[in-house]
Amino acid sequence: MSRSELPCLTLSIDRLTASEKDKPHFAIWVLKAPFPGGYVHHDRIWPESLTQAWQTWQSMFSLRGLPEVPPVPPDFVPKAIADLSLDNVTPNGQAATYSSRLMQMLGILLWQWLFDGPIQSSLDQSQGLAIGQRKPLRLRLEVRDPDLIALPWEIMQPQTGCRAISLNQQLLFSRTTSVVDPLSPPLLQPVLKILLVLGENSDQSPHTLSLDQEAETLANVLGNASQTGSPSSSGVPSVPCQVDILVQPTPAELTHKLESGGYNVFFYAGHGVPAPDGGLLFLRSGVSLNGTELAQVLTRCRVTLAVFNACWGAQPDQMAPPPDASQGTQAAHQAIPRSSLAEVLIHHGVPAVLGMRDSIADQEALSFVQVFAQALAERHPIDESVAIARQHLLTLYKFNQPAWTLPVLYMHPEFDGELIRQMEEGITELPHSPTWIGVQAQAAIAALRTTDSTAQVWPIRGGLMRVGRRTENDLVIQERWVSQRHAEIFCRELGTSALNPTYFLRDFSRYGTLVSGPEGWQRIHQQEVPLHSGTRLRFGSSQGQELEFVVEPSEGVAQ
Repeated sequence: MSRSELPCLTLSIDRLTASEKDKPHFAIWVLKAPFPGGYVHHDRIWPESLTQAWQTWQSMFSLRGLPEVPPVPPDFVPKAIADLSLDNVTPNGQAATYSSRLMQMLGILLWQWLFDGPIQSSLDQSQGLAIGQRKPLRLRLEVRDPDLIALPWEIMQPQTGCRAISLNQQLLFSRTTSVVDPLSPPLLQPVLKILLVLGENSDQSPHTLSLDQEAETLANVLGNASQTGSPSSSGVPSVPCQVDILVQPTPAELTHKLESGGYNVFFYAGHGVPAPDGGLLFLRSGVSLNGTELAQVLTRCRVTLAVFNACWGAQPDQMAPPPDASQGTQAAHQAIPRSSLAEVLIHHGVPAVLGMRDSIADQEALSFVQVFAQALAERHPIDESVAIARQHLLTLYKFNQPAWTLPVLYMHPEFDGELIRQMEEGITELPHSPTWIGVQAQAAIAALRTTDSTAQVWPIRGGLMRVGRRTENDLVIQERWVSQRHAEIFCRELGTSALNPTYFLRDFSRYGTLVSGPEGWQRIHQQEVPLHSGTRLRFGSSQGQELEFVVEPSEGVAQ
C-alpha cells in the first residue's frame, strides 16, 4: 500500500444559525473517519478568552490590519495568557518571550476548543488505528463559517511542550471544503514539471531584484531541489525537476503555456489581493486574473498543485454591511463565504492549493519553497512536504515569528496527496509477468459482471482491479457517487494458493461500497473485506449499477 493510502479524519466547523449573537454556538462534526464509530458530533460555544487571544494575535502578527481588531496597548497581556503557567522554553528550545507565549496560548486554546469530548475521542482512536498500521494520520479541517477561516488553525497544539499540529509528520494537517466539483484527474508523472509565473509586484513592497533576476533565482531554487542526486531519507532517489518561466504574461499567453506544457505544478509569485471571485492576481500593469478564471484553466490542464507566493491567497474577502439605521453606526466587516483563492480553486476541482494567510517576506518564501520542492522531488505526498518545509521555516525564523504559520494548504476531499507516481506502484504490476500469466492459465479467474441482461464481464487480470471514475482505473464507472479512486479488488495469495485464490475488496472512497451478504447489503467504508464468488457490489450508492463478483474456470470468462 502506498503512502497516499493513509487513514484520514476530516472535521467540519459551522455556526449554528439559531445561536445568540453574544454567545455564538458552533457545531463540530466528523465528515470522514477511518473507523465506523468515529462519526461523532459536538456543539461548542465560542469563548471570550479565545476571542481575546485572537485579537491580540492580529494586533501583533497580522499585516492586513483587519478592521474588526480593536487597538491593543503594546504591554497588554490577555488574562488567559497571564493566568496560564507556560514553560520557560518553546518547543524548539527558545526562551519563551511574550510573542512565543501568545503563539502557544492561541494554539492551545484553539486545540482545546476544537478537540473536546467526542471529537477528541475520535481523534485518539484514529491516531491509534494509524499507529497500529505504522502510518501517519491525515487530519483535514473544513471551516464553513467564513469568519473563522482567518484563524491560524495550523498553530494548534494540545499543550505546552508539544509540537503544533502542522509541524507533525505523523499527523498530516490540511484544510479542505466539501462544496466541490468532482476532482480533476491529476497528472501523475515521474518528474516535477513546474510552470513559474511572475506577475506584477506590489508597489508598496521594496524589491532589489528585477523580475528577470527574481525569476532566475526562483527557478534555481526549484530546479536545484532535485539535482543533488542523493536519495531521500527513505532511500528513494529524487525525481528530475523541469521549471519553465513566464514573466508578466497576458492571460492568453498563460493559458497557452498551461495547455501545451503538461505541468503538474503551477507556481505564481507576485501581487495579489482578496476579492469576491477568488481574489485577484495582477499579471502585469492593468491586467489581472481572478481565481474563478484561473480555476477553469488549471482544471482543464489537469494541474495537480497550485502554489501562490502572493499576499492573502488563503484569506476570504470582506464586505462592509449597510449601516444600522436605528443606531446610526456601521457594523463590523464580514468575511464573504467561499471567496478566498484557495477555496475557489478547490471548489472547481484543483486537487491541492498552497496559499499564504498573510504577507510573507521574500527570503522566508524562498527558504520554504526550496525545502518544499525538495520534499516533493523525494516523492513525499503534498501534505507531508508542507510539514517538512514548515519545520524548516521554524528552525530558521524561530517559534515566536509568524513565518512558519503563514503557508496554508487546502486539499480536495477526494485527493490522496500524491503528486509524483510512487515507485511502489510499479510493484503492483508484477503479477502481470509471464510467471503469473502461466499460473493464471491453469487457475480460476475472478471477474466482475453485470447482473442485468447486458451480460458484460470484466476479468480481474493479474490479481488486481482498480475501480473508480478516473480513466486510469481498470474498471471506469462514470456515476456521480463513485469516487475518482474508489476501491481495489485484489488477490493476496498468489503462490501455492494460486489455484484457489482469496480475493479482497479495499475501499478508499468518499461514500463507501455496498456489499451483499447473508444479512443483506452492508456499506463498507475505508475498510477491507474478503470477497466470495457470488458477492454483489454497488459502488457509492444503492442507486448504482449492481455488479457481481465471480470466480470461474479460465475458459468460463470471455477474453
